[in-house]
Amino acid sequence: MTVSFPASRTRAVLKKLTALYADMDAAYTAAAAAAGLSCAGCAENCCTSFFQHHTNVEWLYLREGLAKLPPERRQTYEDRARDYLAQARQALSRGETPQVMCPVNDDGLCGLYGHRLMICRLHGVPNVLLAGMNIREFPGCGPCQRLTAAGKEAKAMDRTPLLRRLAALEMELWGSKPGRPPKVDLTLAEMIVAGGPGGREE
Repeated sequence: MTVSFPASRTRAVLKKLTALYADMDAAYTAAAAAAGLSCAGCAENCCTSFFQHHTNVEWLYLREGLAKLPPERRQTYEDRARDYLAQARQALSRGETPQVMCPVNDDGLCGLYGHRLMICRLHGVPNVLLAGMNIREFPGCGPCQRLTAAGKEAKAMDRTPLLRRLAALEMELWGSKPGRPPKVDLTLAEMIVAGGPGGREE
């Protein structure tokens, strides 16, 4: 399916996404502080987690970050992404969940930290998501769960309003076209290799 997103609309939506990410960062910081959680010196690197991303707007934000990099670094990430996909496919073919280092991780640091996506910003702390009549709960990453097991109180962060805002931005990006935006269900490596979400900007 060929999709086009007007450049002016894309810029406006990405600006709003930047503001949403700032709110996500603030919510995460508050929840992490309450739990006593810090990523500094953590031996369990969540950058090997098998995360999949689900919006075109975040894909465009990632592409914007990649475009700002020096060509040689961007090429390095593209090469790593292809290697990631090969390793992930092998793991999946064995019925295993891939545990492969993110292609933009440079010696433990994110090479696209300012353009990291939602799950990379919110993973780790206990959180809840209200989905219709259901409540989805995530107890936090391993280190966070050990903190709470040791008696540290941690109030779960409510992701619901943040995800609703993200969904609204996805629909704003789509505009007045009939139907819904093309479904996205991709790892960051797949997004990098594919280049852009389903088409082009006008």
